[in-house]
Formats: sequence, structure tokens, C-alpha cells
Amino acid sequence: MTMPFYVSPEQVMKDRADYARKGIARGRSLVALECADGVLIVAENPSRTLNKISEVYDRIAFAGVGKYNEFQSLKIGGVRLADLKGYQYSPEDVTANSLANAYAQTLGQVFTHEMKPYEVEILVAQVGAEPDEPNELFHILYDGTLVDEHGFTVLGGRAESIAEQLGRDYRPDLPLADALRLGARVLAEEGGEPLPAGQLEVALLDRARPERAFRRIRGAELESLLAGG
Repeated sequence: MTMPFYVSPEQVMKDRADYARKGIARGRSLVALECADGVLIVAENPSRTLNKISEVYDRIAFAGVGKYNEFQSLKIGGVRLADLKGYQYSPEDVTANSLANAYAQTLGQVFTHEMKPYEVEILVAQVGAEPDEPNELFHILYDGTLVDEHGFTVLGGRAESIAEQLGRDYRPDLPLADALRLGARVLAEEGGEPLPAGQLEVALLDRARPERAFRRIRGAELESLLAGG
């Protein structure tokens, strides 16, 4: 009689975590920064049609790194959940906190019970409607770990080295143009030139907009901001 093959639960979890981390590390990074105008999200993304950053609800944005089809399916689920909750109850009941917790539960369930974990890290960000209302940045890892970030956060790729650079140069009251140039600089290879507009996907949760705060920054506006305009 053959003995059944045994792998300890600790080894299974470690193998899954290593697998997910390696997949995420192969992708390009993304940063989110609180600035004077709201919450700026900057991603290295040369594609003009495959977006890493999206609107989820009126003042809430979603961003993801890693395997594109996996974080897109999470985004779609979040949009449906937000729309349903806003319709059944009130738009004020749809918050980044509630969405981030739902994403954390989903990713934790997949990581624990499915054969293959999701190779993703995601961000859920919400801008305050008033200057004294705080912004919210929630970073959700592949295993469902939920991190409440302040000031800035980095997802995927060279996250540690980028976070170290941001820690040296970031200020919470940066003007939009300065925050964007900082994002373009830290996403570049260390010591290299800042990423040009054609390599970036940029969106802003604009505090000054009364309802739908999400807007993309592209084209002439992006070029002007990167140039210091």
C-alpha cells in the first residue's frame, strides 16, 4: 500500500505566496500619491487601450498590477457591487473602505482555497469631498492582506526601491505637476530619465469636482504637466 503524498499547510501557503509574488514582480509598477488637488495615480503602462487605472464610483478609483485579466475581473466585480449598494441604499454608503474589505475577502478566499492564487495587487482610493476630509488609500495584496496607506503607496514591480525614493522626496501638499513629475521619476529605472508621457497612464481623483471626481490626464495636458506647465 502506497503512502499518500503529504505537504504541510505551511509549505503550501509559502509556495502559493512565492508563486504570486514572482508573477507580480514581473509586472510594471504603479504609485498613488496624495497631493494638493486630490489623489494622483501614476502607472507605467505603454498601452493606450489596456488600462490599469479605472473609475469604480463617484469619488473612488481602482488600480491593479500583475495579471491583467485577474485584476480586471476584480474591477468589474467591484463596479457591480458599488452600483448595487448605491442603488439599494445610498451613494454615501459606497466607500473605499467597504470595497477594499470585499476585495480582501475575495483574494483571501482564493489564496486559501483555490489551486492557484491571483497574481495581483490592487489599490482602492477615495478622495475626500472637502479639504478637511481625509483621503483613503487601501492597498490589497494577493493573499487578502489589507493595508491602510497614508500619503503614498506603491504596487508591484520594484515596490521597495520606489517606496524608498518616495519616502525621501514626497510631501503631502505637492502641486499636481510636481507630484506627477515625482511619479514619473520614481517609476523609471533608478538613475535613469523620468518616464515620458507615452509610457505613462495617469488619473486624478480631483477633489474640486463636485460629483464624479475621476478624470484621466493624457495628451497635451499630460505633456504640459510633465514639462512643468
